[in-house]
Amino acid sequence: MHIKSDIEYFKKMGINTAEIDRQIECYKKGFPFMQLVRPATINDGIRKLTEAEVTKYVQKYVGECSNLDVLKFVPASGAASRMFKDLFVFVSEYNNTPEQKQKFSDSPARRFVDNIDRFAFYDNLQKIVYTKYGLSVKEMLQNHKAKELVEMVIAPEGLNYGNLPKGLVEFHRYKNSSRTPIEEHIAEGIMYAASNNTVKIHFTVSPEHVALFTEFVEKLRPAFEEKNNIKLDITFSTQKKFTDTVAVDENNEIFRNEDGTPLLRPAGHGSLIENLNDINARLVFIKTIDNVVPDSRKEPTVKYKQALAGYLLKTKENIANYIKLLENKPNSKALDEAYVFVSKKLCTEFPADFLNLPDSEKAKQLLAKLKRPLRVCGMVKNEGEPGGGPFWTINTDGTVSLQIVESSQIDKNDPKSMEIMKKSTHFNPVDLVCDLTDCDGKKFDLRKYTDPNTGFISIKSKNGKTLKSIERPGLWNGAMADWNTVFVEVPIETFSPVKTVIDLLRDQHQN
Repeated sequence: MHIKSDIEYFKKMGINTAEIDRQIECYKKGFPFMQLVRPATINDGIRKLTEAEVTKYVQKYVGECSNLDVLKFVPASGAASRMFKDLFVFVSEYNNTPEQKQKFSDSPARRFVDNIDRFAFYDNLQKIVYTKYGLSVKEMLQNHKAKELVEMVIAPEGLNYGNLPKGLVEFHRYKNSSRTPIEEHIAEGIMYAASNNTVKIHFTVSPEHVALFTEFVEKLRPAFEEKNNIKLDITFSTQKKFTDTVAVDENNEIFRNEDGTPLLRPAGHGSLIENLNDINARLVFIKTIDNVVPDSRKEPTVKYKQALAGYLLKTKENIANYIKLLENKPNSKALDEAYVFVSKKLCTEFPADFLNLPDSEKAKQLLAKLKRPLRVCGMVKNEGEPGGGPFWTINTDGTVSLQIVESSQIDKNDPKSMEIMKKSTHFNPVDLVCDLTDCDGKKFDLRKYTDPNTGFISIKSKNGKTLKSIERPGLWNGAMADWNTVFVEVPIETFSPVKTVIDLLRDQHQN
């Protein structure tokens, strides 16, 4: 039961109390685990393109993109603090004692210090350190000031990387400059997302970072536009407040702030379906902020982005043809052809009794599956431990289809699910091309194609008290659960994420 002030508070935040009730019920019952059937593998859910096919689909996209409304969508929310977690620990604990030197001798912080000159932000760090200490970086280390040096990377009086968004951290060094992820995404977007001499890129950012991003982009825009003779249309949005979820205590009662108001928390990337739904474009490339490489290593990424887009365009043409066929009183042959296409190309398996249905019902169910948003997802071979990724799963309507499943959605106590999970061969590096329109060019309401029963409950704390919080699976998980989904293998070279600062020492990020 909500008190009157709660109802008014939720209304102010744009949240219906019925949604709050649903969330509290989820806390009590938990979220159902995904019903896995089998992992998606090559020739069973994942398409492996030949080099000739890659070329064909690249040419198709390049030949048609000038007639398309294209946009690159980059989830870029959050600070870079997690990227520099090991450096924060070093600064807070290191005191130059023999014990501490031994403790950090084989730590990420030690590796960071030993390779300090290989980072793109080295030159700017050098200037800041000299201004403050009158010493070079090399002299700082010679004078046993490793702690002070590292502090200049993360502290506000230094580079302030511990508080800046990841998108504004210098990632890659060039001959006379360096680039942040924002700049790399712009450079990359120019290579494959240009349409009618315009490149549209949309970043979702945290509210506190909007001004920083806007100012940064306005400074770099003229140089990019002049060099490439192109117009940049760069926009920003923030996660919408009404997508926050209410936190509860250990008894599933609403957790309250010091002023008595309910505590609301951001519910993860799944909430960004609202931002994507606002996008005015047909074809949208989606990629995370930290998955970028220098220009010298962009060729595989550009080629496969274009190939995925070409594959999407061809698939959409086929979908349009089958919709037209089914809407014109199809005969048995037409129904059979549409059934094979939906089953084999769109990877949707119907219950066994589907073939016994009347033709009219078959057409109705096939049309319902065809008339949905479409996404083509790049899949990379899993070269580490198998985890969440591409699977065949059972849907609530009894059909079986492809889903990108996070490990948190898999029942670790179910031997069958764990066995299926272990057999997974690929994972999704958040490499998607989406078509947001129907075959008449009208935009879908993407909110109608989510699975509200997906999610997980995380345990947090505030002011020493334990709380529970609902997080929705990523934009590419539960928020796109009811889309037509196609998986295509892409090379590992297209995946170069930066989760910690040490990742920048990998060959992919050394220019």
